[in-house]
Amino acid sequence: MRLTTPKFLPVYAAMCVALPAAAQRQAASRHDDVVYEASIRDLQQAMSRGTVTSVALVDAYLARIAAYDHSGPALNAIIYLNPSARADAAALDAERKAGHVRGPLHGIPVIVKDNYGTRGMPTSAGTIALASLETGDAFQVKKLREAGAVILGKSNMHELASGITTISSIGGQTCNPYDPDRNPGGSSGGSGAAVAASFAAIAWGSDTCGSIRIPSAVQNLFGLRPTKGLSSITGIVPLSHTQDVGGPLARTVTDLAIGLDATIGPDPADSATHLLDNKTIPRFVDALDTTALRGKRLGVLMGYFGTEVDDQQGARIVRAAIASMKARGAEIVDVTIPGLDSAVNSASVIDYELKPDLMEFLAAVPNAPVKSLAAIIDQNLMHVALDEGLRRRETRGSRESAAYAKALAQRIVARNVVVSFLDANKLDALVYPTMTRKAAFIGEPQRGANCTLSAVTGMPALSAPAGFTGDGMPIGVELLGRPLDDARLVAMAYDYEQATRPRHAPSTTPALVDGKAPKPVTIVAVAKDGNAVARGTMTYDPTRRALAYAVTVTGVPASHVFTLSIDRDSAGKKGDMIRHLAGPGTLAAKGTLILTEPERRELLTGRLSLVAYTREQPTGAMRAALATPR
Repeated sequence: MRLTTPKFLPVYAAMCVALPAAAQRQAASRHDDVVYEASIRDLQQAMSRGTVTSVALVDAYLARIAAYDHSGPALNAIIYLNPSARADAAALDAERKAGHVRGPLHGIPVIVKDNYGTRGMPTSAGTIALASLETGDAFQVKKLREAGAVILGKSNMHELASGITTISSIGGQTCNPYDPDRNPGGSSGGSGAAVAASFAAIAWGSDTCGSIRIPSAVQNLFGLRPTKGLSSITGIVPLSHTQDVGGPLARTVTDLAIGLDATIGPDPADSATHLLDNKTIPRFVDALDTTALRGKRLGVLMGYFGTEVDDQQGARIVRAAIASMKARGAEIVDVTIPGLDSAVNSASVIDYELKPDLMEFLAAVPNAPVKSLAAIIDQNLMHVALDEGLRRRETRGSRESAAYAKALAQRIVARNVVVSFLDANKLDALVYPTMTRKAAFIGEPQRGANCTLSAVTGMPALSAPAGFTGDGMPIGVELLGRPLDDARLVAMAYDYEQATRPRHAPSTTPALVDGKAPKPVTIVAVAKDGNAVARGTMTYDPTRRALAYAVTVTGVPASHVFTLSIDRDSAGKKGDMIRHLAGPGTLAAKGTLILTEPERRELLTGRLSLVAYTREQPTGAMRAALATPR
């Protein structure tokens, strides 16, 4: 069951104008959707050639948001649109025309998570308690603007970043475009869904314990939790200043690298970035290398694969991805780190830091609508899903407690355990599932996250697409390296990506046609047996994977009808029954089915049939293929 609340999403109808003509791309040869699955470099090249403008890109993304965020699969990924987006894009177009291009992000629309301070828009951090909160730009947002990016809008997030399924009191439940009945991960699930659905080429999130990597894993994206201190958290509504980091999620490693290059670096207001003092700042695009895996020694962290039945499919997919890394020249070693669990499990400081961190942040914002976590709880200004966790963090929240001091000390122990193991075994990185299982259905608990290791050690970890489950859900594989090994991880991910091409777009957000979602397809199937006729009229909506059907049987008495169904049809032979439409004695049936991803593929490739099981044809010989128009 999806849980949604009304969206606080301004409507800027005047911003949505006719889309520009676009150069044809192989993946989109029969549509005019210039931004669909387009990379930053694709868009930059189009602007350089003059075939598209930044204003036109804004319009194209707005058209996709209009088609799919509230309609179709209703992803609910975007909370606010930037009312100045078109004006900002027009100014950048003028700069380009005058011969000034700031860099690879010049004129590129991007989305930021709603905990990033962004001038001109509220920064609610997903909570109704902060609906009117206005701040200046966060450090990374300033850097994005300096790089020429257009802030298109802000994405929904798990309220106060305090969870991994992306539900909030101000934005409701965000849905996963690979299956809108499942969650998109969190807490940066809105940013992940937006990038997966081509609402932007890249979006920014934050990661306190998996909140960039988990949405990346369950939405077929690349996401890096950078070394703590490589990027600034100034201006991001805090969950835990010790563990919070910010960074991008992207469909390609190159886009990820471009986003990182634009936003990392020292910030006098964030003491963690002193890590970079007297060090060379990594250059991610320059580090990309299709031989980066060659000779690397990767330790497969066996204890992170999960032992439950629901973990096994994901484990097989991740092992296949690791085999692909081996094929690129990496040496693969199964490892177990002695004492790892005891070192890591007691090192998280989120429970202790949220309360004081949030209070300090709000105290620095004039006219903040609330001033403390306690006020949010006391006034019930939060989604019920957050109640237990926020009350626990209010009770435990203290930087003076012995438990907090012990957890801080344990973080040093945990990091030393991991780094020493890497050094002793001459390992370049550890590798394991980002999540041991696929995204859970909305409303069900999400289990299987391996987020803690990077979060409590401060070491960088990158989630990459590993593959898909049988029902079409993405699985991610994670690489963890030494502090400031971020560029090496990105380079290894690039080598893996170029060899495997793991990116596959979700079916619920296809390319637009004439600026609109594709129209539903009508399918008519007629099965005959003598005088008996079974006629099915079906309408397939690809944006919801919904198959509405109306089936009638004539020419035989009702008592002769056993079952009406949809069966597989392989090479002209009847296969398994996959959907039951009606039972004995039924001459007419109607309803709507939500197809699984495999069923969708079978429908579109002509491998499903309408079948009538009757007294005369009890084995299902009375059937007709469900052939979709070409």
